[in-house]
Amino acid sequence: MDFSVGIYVLFIILALVVVIFLSLVGRFISLWFQAFVSGTPISLFNIVGMSLRKIPPKLVVNARINAFKAGLKQIAVADLETHYLAGGRLNDVVRAMIAADKANIPLDWRQATAIDLAGRDLFDAVRTSVNPKVIDCPGGGADISAVAKDGVELKAKARVTVRTNILQLVGGATEDTIIARVGEGIVTSIGGTDTHQAVLESPQRISQLVLDKGLDAQTAFEILSIDIADITIGENIGARLRADRAESDMRVARAKAEERRAMAVAIEKENEAKIRDAEAEVPLAMAEAFKKGNLGIMDYYRMKNIKADTKMRESISGEEEEGKHE
Repeated sequence: MDFSVGIYVLFIILALVVVIFLSLVGRFISLWFQAFVSGTPISLFNIVGMSLRKIPPKLVVNARINAFKAGLKQIAVADLETHYLAGGRLNDVVRAMIAADKANIPLDWRQATAIDLAGRDLFDAVRTSVNPKVIDCPGGGADISAVAKDGVELKAKARVTVRTNILQLVGGATEDTIIARVGEGIVTSIGGTDTHQAVLESPQRISQLVLDKGLDAQTAFEILSIDIADITIGENIGARLRADRAESDMRVARAKAEERRAMAVAIEKENEAKIRDAEAEVPLAMAEAFKKGNLGIMDYYRMKNIKADTKMRESISGEEEEGKHE
């Protein structure tokens, strides 16, 4: 009786162990079977090991099946696990590689994972390689302001069509660099044109000059075309600068004239002071001449008469001048 009870208890314990084992492994068996019927078998121990390594087994198995069915048989399960543990976006990388393969874009696993780990959106980059996108230059609805040689300001808007350069996606400059370079090229091209009419007549010549500069060097994009979307005429900056210069020259001339006038007035005042000093010495000289006998009384009166006559003539001359002006 005791023996049969022990067997019964042992049977129950074995049954519980089997149930627990099946409950733990059951979810892995379905993934193993899914991979097996998809033609890319993955060992059950490997699937269990993923769980122990804190890797979602379903994510890796599905990524492996998708890559295998798309013809990317070179991607091993270990490569998928390594990229996930490195912090990569596994599904995005596999989707991007499938899209690149279908579009005949050369992209290997090592390069794809490096781009993903660098923080770039690999799937979006591949999509832009297949379907080029248009960048407004400059962004935010602003205008590129440039001045031709004739001094007339032109305000332009450009649209740049680009596609991703996969080979330079890691370390290559972003859209902001493309926008800045295109804006600089448009300003330089318009600034080198003799008249603004030439730009308005053939804006495509400006875009061609900008395109020939190789502005996409060391960037993550390849520029396909640059189109001038809109050009408007702004201020006549050259005329305004010439007017400002003329006004400045006039102010300088006025300052110099005022300086000369002030100097002439100062010289005149100085001469008047000298005359007054000389006139103050005349009585002393006359007294000295009287003492020495060099000047007689008749000479003195004759001098006074000449002085009075001269004063009268000056008075009459001044009245005649006033009459002419009237």
